[in-house]
Amino acid sequence: QVQLEESGGGLVQTGGSLRLSCAASGRPFSSYSVAWFRQGPGKEREFVAVISRSGAYTSHADSVKGRFTISRDNARNTVYLQMNSPKPEDTAVYHCAAQSDYLKIDPASYRYWGQGTQVTVSS
Repeated sequence: QVQLEESGGGLVQTGGSLRLSCAASGRPFSSYSVAWFRQGPGKEREFVAVISRSGAYTSHADSVKGRFTISRDNARNTVYLQMNSPKPEDTAVYHCAAQSDYLKIDPASYRYWGQGTQVTVSS
């Protein structure tokens, strides 16, 4: 098993930047692909970005491509989401999730989830 904990959320203005962290404990973190999902007010949970076990491969949703970047540091058991130039529509609770298969973007594929961190973007 692996336990996940997100941090770094908060209030940010449009055009600013924020970095979210997902810290893991338990089994070796490098055994898992990790993704970020988000759920805005009144919306369904949606895929944001995913990174492979080694960090060599990533995929980002079209809505964040060019603005958000996922990365990981397996020595620190942490995955990051760098959010640059956020927009009000990026306001959501951001969750990280882990699974032992290859890159997946369907939240139903993920077994382990963090509690989430709130990101609010003001215009």
